Amino acid sequence: MPDAKNNNIFLVGLMGAGKTTIGRLLARRLGARFVDSDHAIEARTGASIPWIFEIEGEASFRRREADMIRELTAQQGIVLATGGGAVLNPDSRKLLAERGTVIYLRASVSSILARTSHDKNRPLLQTADPRARLEELTAQREPLYREIADLVIDTGRPNVQSMVQTIIDQLSALGQQEPTSMNEPTTISLNVELGERSYPITIGPNLLADPTLLARHVTGTKAAIVTNTTVAPLYLEQVAAPLTTAGREVVEIVLPDGEEFKTWESLMLVFDALLANKCDRKTTLVALGGGVIGDLTGFAAASYMRGVPFVQVPTTLLAQVDSSVGGKTGINHPLGKNMIGAFYQPRAVLADTATLATLPDRELAAGLAEVIKHGAILDAAYFDWIEQNIARLVAREPAAMAYAIARSCEIKADVVRQDEREGGLRAVLNFGHTFGHAIEAGLGFGTWLHGEAVGCGMVMAADLSHRMGLVDAATVERVRSLVKAAGLPTVAPDLGAERWIELMEVDKKNEGGAIKFILIKPLGSPQITSVPRELLLATLAACVG
Repeated sequence: MPDAKNNNIFLVGLMGAGKTTIGRLLARRLGARFVDSDHAIEARTGASIPWIFEIEGEASFRRREADMIRELTAQQGIVLATGGGAVLNPDSRKLLAERGTVIYLRASVSSILARTSHDKNRPLLQTADPRARLEELTAQREPLYREIADLVIDTGRPNVQSMVQTIIDQLSALGQQEPTSMNEPTTISLNVELGERSYPITIGPNLLADPTLLARHVTGTKAAIVTNTTVAPLYLEQVAAPLTTAGREVVEIVLPDGEEFKTWESLMLVFDALLANKCDRKTTLVALGGGVIGDLTGFAAASYMRGVPFVQVPTTLLAQVDSSVGGKTGINHPLGKNMIGAFYQPRAVLADTATLATLPDRELAAGLAEVIKHGAILDAAYFDWIEQNIARLVAREPAAMAYAIARSCEIKADVVRQDEREGGLRAVLNFGHTFGHAIEAGLGFGTWLHGEAVGCGMVMAADLSHRMGLVDAATVERVRSLVKAAGLPTVAPDLGAERWIELMEVDKKNEGGAIKFILIKPLGSPQITSVPRELLLATLAACVG
């Protein structure tokens, strides 16, 4: 537990996020005293929270709550579970940030509804539409929780003991690092909820410097690290050394760098090395690199001996916000991108944001395409935030980058939880990809980066959405302007209309020969549909340079 800030830990988050349950267990594990601010108010007033709301009103309750926060934060050595609305008071936010380590326990609206559906002691949820009320509260309070959070922990996992252990691990890491800005959470932990295939995502700076973090996910005696000629000189030794020290035999597999090498031949090189080194079913594959390495290594893990464990260690922004999460693995075919592969989930994703410092500007921009995509299809408020903060993201400001990575992972993890194998909903994550994949295949894989093609593809998809009557012209311009501000191309290459259509007909979403597009209706809400040929041709004519 960190020595600073009076040895206090303050838990913030919405009602039903698990602050009391987790707080009690955390305090017990740390030998600290647990306090719940709502319970403290009830003990002092002799009245329940719903009664105070009903008789005195919310404004009076908030004054009592602020007084209690001021009093409790002055103590030492406590684990404090705050009320969901405590952060609304700016003085309370300041005290929480200054006097303790703040942990934001984040839960999805669906999780909170499941936990509180029969709880009559939640006055703010006694409405005709609790879901809408929770969504409103999330939009209002999420920025305030993140503003003061030192750590962000996703509480979607059903195993409370596991969550508490994650918190303790992150607190230990936090205590060994230099103090950071209040606006910059040190480490963020999320979880992809897939039952027995669930796995953690850890996002933060200098994760590769922690010798235990990767090692805990390598259970066998051997590990095979798959990387490329660009990443290997930067990080291979740093990743391999702790595993060797921990007694694992490490096999190093270095492939050529580039989308054009995401091929069967590269996959065979991985299998050759695994077989030559007598790797068994308990060997863990480690994907160290960008999206190409992650996809290819995941496919190798799914196929070798019919399935071995693997861990994603993404080193590019695109991989950190998208391709490392969700279990899509595969290689390219000359006739289509990612047409050969498997759904296969990793054991963990470790996204070290410090690796972005060595990322070329072009690669950074390619990653921002996927960040923009998540807002455009599923979170209009997030799209607004990206617009407001795109300059900070391009400048690689740590706090902005950490939030963008975390929010993108949260969005994708929630989609994957609902539709792991792309039976329906998950296809929306391909916004911009139908056009983008055609650009990559038409020009030759590697000519444009994947994110560059997707960025341009999103502009084309927005244009097509407008022609279909789904969005207005202003929305198209917002998408185009943001893609341009990220440093991405907005004018598509001239492949010829028939060649464009031929390439788009080779797409996994297509059904019965009809090309399926992910469009927006409105911004922040996706629609999967086929389109009239004349409108598609009109978009091609308007967007091709």
